[in-house]
Amino acid sequence: MITKRPFGALPDGTPVTEYTMKNASGASVSVIDYGGIVRSILVPDREGALADVALGFDTLEPYLGDHGCMGDTVGRYGNRIAAGRFTLDGQTYQLALNNGENHLHGGFEGFSRKMWAIEPKEGEGQDSLRMHYVSPDGEENYPGTLDVFVTYTWDDACSLSIRYQATTDKPTLCNLTNHTYFNLGGHDHGTVADHALMIDSDVITPVREGLIPTGGYMPVAGTPFDMRKGLLLGAGLLHTASCPQMALAGGYDHNFVLRSGEAMALAATLICAQTGRVMDVITDQPGVQLYTASMTDIGGGKGGAHYGRYSALCLETQHFPDAPNNPQFTGTTVLRPGELYDTTTIYAFRTEA
Repeated sequence: MITKRPFGALPDGTPVTEYTMKNASGASVSVIDYGGIVRSILVPDREGALADVALGFDTLEPYLGDHGCMGDTVGRYGNRIAAGRFTLDGQTYQLALNNGENHLHGGFEGFSRKMWAIEPKEGEGQDSLRMHYVSPDGEENYPGTLDVFVTYTWDDACSLSIRYQATTDKPTLCNLTNHTYFNLGGHDHGTVADHALMIDSDVITPVREGLIPTGGYMPVAGTPFDMRKGLLLGAGLLHTASCPQMALAGGYDHNFVLRSGEAMALAATLICAQTGRVMDVITDQPGVQLYTASMTDIGGGKGGAHYGRYSALCLETQHFPDAPNNPQFTGTTVLRPGELYDTTTIYAFRTEA
């Protein structure tokens, strides 16, 4: 079942609408057409009690300001590009420097501050919201008109599937992701220190100042990045000061190279033992960015919650940060006319005893 309700208006008067997909068990996902933002994810714990496991806000106004990209649909380029500069087919492009000396998540507005057209579709055992946005040639100084569809699908098994599709009329960059902040104890649970996380990765792309990749790879073995068998995040975060990589980020804000490459496979599993909630992340992307809300300090959350450091984590499936300037990295973020950018990530929720 899909319902919708008014969710305020932009300063120019444009109305914003929230769409809610509710499955047979009463679990739901809510999305607003401003920014394509996932505002709420209500899923059961082991006792069947529903709680909202996505950080966010009760009203539109906080989303119009600096909200840490909570729930945003991110594009054209998720993550960082060094110095905001890349060269494509011999031409150099200068993008906005909106993250210190670098470019982050598509620029000052990116796709996070755009209105998306949403087409709701109810189905048997699942519902979907098909969002559409056309990014004009030159927007944020990216070349080419990018025609983008993002489809959220929510089913009776409590799996949230996000399919990203895009075409272009000129060679451009495309690396789309979602920036939902998850806390399986509930959005107001406190921190994710009591969560265990498995990431199916043998190496990360280490970073330098500004969290820009060095261009190499670092094995996770023997480091706080070894999550192959699962790691209690609180134990990992204890190394923030002593681990040079973590010190740069104030915690985790790193790209993990997935063993599966670009094959659809399990990338990560997040477990909250207290509630029994589990989230599996399944993707065909070669990397996933783990961000432990290391810089978060935002008041006025849902129900008046204050979202502080480590209050949640993001698992942003992606091609690698600064890939345009590191041709040795897996895959390509270049999209050309006649090609279809088409990738899917599933956040599958379940419980365990």
